[in-house]
Amino acid sequence: MKPKRSILLIAGFVVLICNITIADEKRPMNLIDFLNVPSVSSPQISPDGKYAAFIKEVSDWGENKRVGHIWLVNISTGRLTQLTNGSGEERNPEWSPDGKTLAFIDKRANDETPQIYLINIAHGEAKRLTNHPTSVSNIQWSPDRKKIYFLAADEPTPEEKKKKELKDDVYAFEANYHHKHLWYVEVETGKETRVTSGDYTVYNYVLSQDGKKIAFIKSSSPIQEDLDHSEIWIMNSDGGEQKRLTFNNIPERRIEISPDNKNVLFITWTNENFELYYDNNLFIIDTRTCKTQMLLKDFKYGIERAVWSKSGEKIYFIANMGVHTELFSLDLKTGRTKQYTSGKHDLKYWNWDFNPQKEIHLFSVTQPHNPGDLWILKISKKASLKRITHIFDYLEEQFLLPKQEAIRWKGKDGVVVEGIFCYPVNYERGKRYPLIVIPHGGPRWSSRYLFGNWVAYIPVMAGRGYAVLLPNYRGSTGYGDNFVRDMVGHYFNQAHNDIIAGIDSLIEAGIVDSAKLIIGGWSAGGHMTNKLITYTNRFRAASSGAGASNWISMYAQSDTRVQRTPWFGGTPWEKDAPIDTYWEHSPLKYIWRAKTPTIIFVGEEDPRVPMPQSVELYRALKYNGVPVKLYIAPREGHGWQELRHRLFKMNAELEWFEKWVMNREYKWETVD
Repeated sequence: MKPKRSILLIAGFVVLICNITIADEKRPMNLIDFLNVPSVSSPQISPDGKYAAFIKEVSDWGENKRVGHIWLVNISTGRLTQLTNGSGEERNPEWSPDGKTLAFIDKRANDETPQIYLINIAHGEAKRLTNHPTSVSNIQWSPDRKKIYFLAADEPTPEEKKKKELKDDVYAFEANYHHKHLWYVEVETGKETRVTSGDYTVYNYVLSQDGKKIAFIKSSSPIQEDLDHSEIWIMNSDGGEQKRLTFNNIPERRIEISPDNKNVLFITWTNENFELYYDNNLFIIDTRTCKTQMLLKDFKYGIERAVWSKSGEKIYFIANMGVHTELFSLDLKTGRTKQYTSGKHDLKYWNWDFNPQKEIHLFSVTQPHNPGDLWILKISKKASLKRITHIFDYLEEQFLLPKQEAIRWKGKDGVVVEGIFCYPVNYERGKRYPLIVIPHGGPRWSSRYLFGNWVAYIPVMAGRGYAVLLPNYRGSTGYGDNFVRDMVGHYFNQAHNDIIAGIDSLIEAGIVDSAKLIIGGWSAGGHMTNKLITYTNRFRAASSGAGASNWISMYAQSDTRVQRTPWFGGTPWEKDAPIDTYWEHSPLKYIWRAKTPTIIFVGEEDPRVPMPQSVELYRALKYNGVPVKLYIAPREGHGWQELRHRLFKMNAELEWFEKWVMNREYKWETVD
């Protein structure tokens, strides 16, 4: 017996050593590790509920971009199969009603523009279905499998093509566009038929479950400002009997037709009187009478997207609850809601699919240590989320990842504010750490539990010893109308004070070093950064990404104004314009106070917060002797897409923080 006991002890010792070795092999993530993390998007559940199709993207440094292909997962076994291997730009996968075929969009070697492709999931190569002269998008099958609907911009005229060749191409501002319209293609023959035409743009559409009706969002042009004032229409599936349903002059979105075709639901950010700047609310409109009803008037959270149940007696919706999002249902007869999920996660509404026949929900679920594996939830008395992919298991196996938790504090006026706090890797209680504060964009948004992104690359920051705070300051969604409307009439009312209070709460808790504070964000996070460096000199370094510095000039420069008008109580162009309010809330007014070393990033082609805003900030800081650098990314819009641009931004930012806050050298990461 003794020899056996010795063998067991040795075996146990070996297992212990192996476990220690595996743990020791874990390391903090670096920038390349982070940028090489795959992503999962566009999940679609098959009609029989047995498979899910999705796009898996990976980094291709040779192409300097993310490339995506369509994959299948067997829901019962978890077995993964790569279905396509095309250009790497495959998108918009859609199951045929019989579940045998997937349609998707791709631009392959001989294509001048993206086209519709079909692939049999059991065998064979993908075959091109369309040969449209312009790019196709937003594909949907007809229920009888005979047609696939799609959107496409009108083709340039021969005269326009000739002028382009001759470079006789002077154009009228905001008039050099082509309308986008609805088409369908016959699956058997490839014949394309136009459904809509005219001097308007179809922004989006949805087909009814019986294929007889189409609801669509109609705009006077594809220009963003006009899209912000679009309306909902309904028509027969052949384009006949068009009927306008809304007359609100507001941005209605995420439309869905009820199973009986009697109602259309939509989401918009108004109250029941269609006055702007409230949290996201759910509405239905009667397709016969055009009577509109706001649902869930007393629901205290924002509603991000909704879908009809099979019977139409319920509506399922994803609610924004601040730092997390959850699935609910609304019983239309009783008015009662039911919550199905709860957790430290984000159910992204754009990565949610629902099969009404099988009553199965499919989500890409983001968690602190997982960027978005697929989960399903089948409606039943004991409904619960079930994970069906394990694409991101390697992250916890290979890397030291930070702990995240929701924290709360009181703002300057006593209102409770919430945010996500990320501890440094290998956090030691009683030790104070440098803090990076990253206000979210929007500002109509909220920071939720997340793995990270190219703005908030949390695992890398935490791995270098930084704590990270993502505050849901006043103006964030998910906390009710009063919270989001704090910006109405005065953009920087309590929002910046909320962030300062959150920092102070962490200092008081003994976690953060008050002498090592950093502020940085993108878009509205950039606006907030610009405000805070002119409000206080407590920050030792700042990173301003695509931020506004002068609200007066910004009003005209940006491609959208629908949110900005409520912020300041009017336009800067009207009689008795609130110019003083615009200027009072412009960081430039108080730029003379700024002392914080600031690094600035902006896309050269950013239409939302155009480059001149960053140039104004740069020139003002430079004039006043503040250490400043401005980096401009060619070809980039509001969000940077090219891999090497993202890597540059992260390297330059970390170098800036290390220099001005940590007083240490930083070695740039490179890719061959």
